[in-house]
Amino acid sequence: MATVVGLGVAALPQDANARNIVSFSPHVAPGTVVISASQRRLFYVVDTGVAISYPVAVPKRGKEWSGATSIEGKYVNPDWVPPAVVKADHPELPNFIRGGSPRNPMGVRALTLSSGEVAIHGTTQRMRASIGTAASYGCIRMLNEDVSDLYDRVSVGSPVMMTR
Repeated sequence: MATVVGLGVAALPQDANARNIVSFSPHVAPGTVVISASQRRLFYVVDTGVAISYPVAVPKRGKEWSGATSIEGKYVNPDWVPPAVVKADHPELPNFIRGGSPRNPMGVRALTLSSGEVAIHGTTQRMRASIGTAASYGCIRMLNEDVSDLYDRVSVGSPVMMTR
């Protein structure tokens, strides 16, 4: 077994694009979401020393963040309004995309964070290939099936930690 430095994660070799149950630092409380930007994984701690590991896309260079926050809201098929920074870089984007649209970059679920215009959310079919990369403007992008699984496990107020 290999231990991942910094988080105390131990797991057998696994598919980088799969959701897995892993050993995790016993110092992180169950119910906590931990995002490792360097590993491009999100860990949901389900029990002392045990987490579910999900592949994610993390913020791209210049948009990274770290620290503690919490889940502020939970949304099914959320509408999307591009933040000003995204619209500035991509003026061709519409000003609004209705939830449930196959073009909506939020995907099927969104967990907004208390730290500004940042969310853990799903993705479009076209953007699935970005999972495992540094591609977002600050959000954590998940496969729709994974964000749906996480959505059902977390509550508003759940702690979230982002590590580089």
